[in-house]
Amino acid sequence: MLKLKKRTLIMALAAALAAPAALAPTAAMVCAAPATEVTESDAFADDFTTGKAEHFQPSDGWGNGSVFNCFWHKENVDFSNGDLELIIDQSPNPAADKYPYSGGEIRTKKTYGYGRYTCVMKAIKNDGVVSSFFTYTGPWDGDPWDEIDFEVLGKDTTKVQLNYFRNGKGGHEKLIDLGFDASEDFHTYTFDWLPGKIIWYVDGKEVFRRENEDLPVTKGKIMMNAWPGIGVDNWLKAFKDNNLPLVAEYKSVTYTPYKK
Repeated sequence: MLKLKKRTLIMALAAALAAPAALAPTAAMVCAAPATEVTESDAFADDFTTGKAEHFQPSDGWGNGSVFNCFWHKENVDFSNGDLELIIDQSPNPAADKYPYSGGEIRTKKTYGYGRYTCVMKAIKNDGVVSSFFTYTGPWDGDPWDEIDFEVLGKDTTKVQLNYFRNGKGGHEKLIDLGFDASEDFHTYTFDWLPGKIIWYVDGKEVFRRENEDLPVTKGKIMMNAWPGIGVDNWLKAFKDNNLPLVAEYKSVTYTPYKK
């Protein structure tokens, strides 16, 4: 059996290899800058209850492969019910998609560096799925693979998994007991990404930090996704599809750049 860090390494590697060039969400491949390159004008607050996401765009037209058992469709990103919904469902065309399921993912149009990242979300409770909020850049962007994660595993939504990758090296997972069920209501998930440290918070309370390690240093896109796994039953449990569609909900995302 794979150890947890190996399982998560496989998962994030799949994300790094996401899409062929012809299907990428942005045609222009601009390398992300060092995380130190931030300005006050980078700050934003997207309120998804308004029915739009000004700084984001949906992933559409490809699948990540590996442990991701879904094809990203823009139709799986929905604002019609008063917030942002990322939906896991049956594939509308499994023969063309080459996946049995469809998933929802959204990412910022720009990259962001050191600062405070906050998301208000309600996760999916269902074996075999992940609901997430994270930053990412990697080989597709011409960058080293740097990533910072909040991941709620649907098999046990009383916990959240924290992690980071620096230049493709992971294995920094930490499971945190939340003291509540993340699928029952909205909660606020925040991390401070600062020079030499990452600090994670839940509902304003610090829950974990990493300091004086080889931490991410490359600006990344802010992302959220909901997806079913395959081949990682010992990590996520086997995916149960008897309650489709499954919906992860998001009310807002804010970013505040770091000030020295």
